[in-house]
Formats: sequence, structure tokens, C-alpha cells
Amino acid sequence: MKNEVGDKIKSISLSGRKGIAWLIDPDDLDEITPERLELSAAQNIDFIFLGGSLIQKNNIGESIQMIRKYASGIPIVLFPGNSIQFSLGADAILFLSLISGRNPELLIGQHVNVAPLIAKSNLEVLATGYMLVDGGEKTSVHYISQTIPLPNHHPELSVATALAGFYLGLQYFYLDAGSGAPNPVNPKLIKAVKQSVPAPLIVGGGLNTLDKIKNAFLAGADLVVIGNGAVKSPNLLEEANTFLESLRVMAN
Repeated sequence: MKNEVGDKIKSISLSGRKGIAWLIDPDDLDEITPERLELSAAQNIDFIFLGGSLIQKNNIGESIQMIRKYASGIPIVLFPGNSIQFSLGADAILFLSLISGRNPELLIGQHVNVAPLIAKSNLEVLATGYMLVDGGEKTSVHYISQTIPLPNHHPELSVATALAGFYLGLQYFYLDAGSGAPNPVNPKLIKAVKQSVPAPLIVGGGLNTLDKIKNAFLAGADLVVIGNGAVKSPNLLEEANTFLESLRVMAN
């Protein structure tokens, strides 16, 4: 089985290069023009994550076809809210275990449903510890997951949760405040997890301004995920990429 996406994320983490993923909710596909997708390819976005907490349209396959057509070359990574959000047309899947919650369906239940399909495919599997963090209000992912998020100002609890996932063998970690959260993950929490767990760290949720994105990167996020912010502010992906380029120049 290929490991191109996982190797790239690990390389980003080990080198300190950092990266950007654009999270596209298939329900928002009508708002995303071919020009926007073409621009994302020109801006060297590292990944496109595809998925959402509540999929109201059965258009995962259509979404992948559109991304392939207008943003060819960018790896497509499934970010599934449940086993229904699955397609063999993607490059990889974040195999998310919601280790911050106690809902067995999202710890292992949904995974059992889709595992036989993955075993028959060439889809790259990224074993990911998914951790919901309180972003200031309940978001759709909180309702769908039926779990209580980790507190945003008590890093020690998030560190302990991530360490437990690491010792269980999870290889990637995703801190998420939830789509549209008024408050992103606290930089102190990001820093604490990054310093404690020797694994690539993905951070998303509420990153709708350049300042918030900068704070996440500077705190230790290896890969920042930009979702609704990129839909509402078309220049946000370009601004984030420009900032990253400046960091890379300074590092050299």
C-alpha cells in the first residue's frame, strides 16, 4: 500500500516546513468555483481534506471528480464524520479515532463498518487521534459526536489524551475546535501537545483569520486546516501560504 500522503505529513513535521490543508465540506461544493480550485493548486496547497460532520448531499464522488479536474496534483484526503463518507476515489483517509470522547461508535464502531472496504482498496490509511477542543460554543461536530470537548485552557488534559493515543499506536494527531468555532485551539494547548507527543500535529477549527493561523503555526502546528474561513474569505489561503513562505525563508 502506498504511503505518499503519510510520508509527506511526516516530512513536513520532521523538517519543520509546515503545511496547509484546505477542508472542503461536500455540502458547500456549490460555493466553490473551478477558479478557486485552480488557484489552490497554483498556491501549492499541500492537501485537500474532504468531509464534514453532517453530510446532507450524497456527492463525495462528485466532489472528488471536481477537485481532480481543477486542482490536479493536490492529494485528496477523506476527513469522514462517519462510515458513509467513504470513497475509493480519494488518495488517503484520516482514520479518525475520537480519543477525546467516550462515544464507542466514533472510537471504533464506525471503523469496523468501513474496514473491510478499505482492506480491498489501495486507499492510504492514516491512523489519527482526533481530539475535540472547546471552541467557545457547540458546533455541529459536538452534536453529531455526542461528546464533551476538551477544555481549551487546561493543556495537561489534552497532553494526557494525546499520549494515551500515541501509546495505543496512533501516528497522527488532530486538534479541532470544530467548524465555525469562535475560538480556535489555544496556542498554549497546541504547544504543550507538540512538545509532549513525537508525532505530526494537525490543527483546525475556527482558523478564519491570518492572525489565528499564524498563532497556530507558531505554537507548533505542523499542518493547519482551513475550512469555512477559506470559503468566506477567498484570499485567506493565499495569505496563509505567503506567511508560510516567509517562515521558510527565515528558517533558511
